[in-house]
Amino acid sequence: METQSMQVVRDFLTAVQQGNQAKLASSLHPNVEWDQPGNNRFSGVKKSSADVFKMVGGMFEVSSNSLALTDVKVLTANGNSVACLVHWKAVQPNGGRLDVDNIDVYTVEKGQIVKAKVYSADIAQEDDFWLK
Repeated sequence: METQSMQVVRDFLTAVQQGNQAKLASSLHPNVEWDQPGNNRFSGVKKSSADVFKMVGGMFEVSSNSLALTDVKVLTANGNSVACLVHWKAVQPNGGRLDVDNIDVYTVEKGQIVKAKVYSADIAQEDDFWLK
């Protein structure tokens, strides 16, 4: 189970880096629960893949399409739970910068991500970048 769960998450993160929309859509369960940290316009719990895609689309808009997953530093599993240390970068036209590590914890069932909980190493930086 750990190997399969890690592969699902690895494929998902690769799709994020490559912008592979079809793979992203097939990796997320339609009723995925996504918990985004902080106190900004994108924070809170999303209850569907449609809500997750809406959130990410907003992030790309706010970052002038510069948002990038630049590194997957650690990927490890415990049963069907996969934790990863990832790095994100983005720049806004007004000069705002995002350069932050996140720890994401994904739950995988039947080959799809059914839950994601994101932890930020610098939530203040994220809140300042994403604003309300």
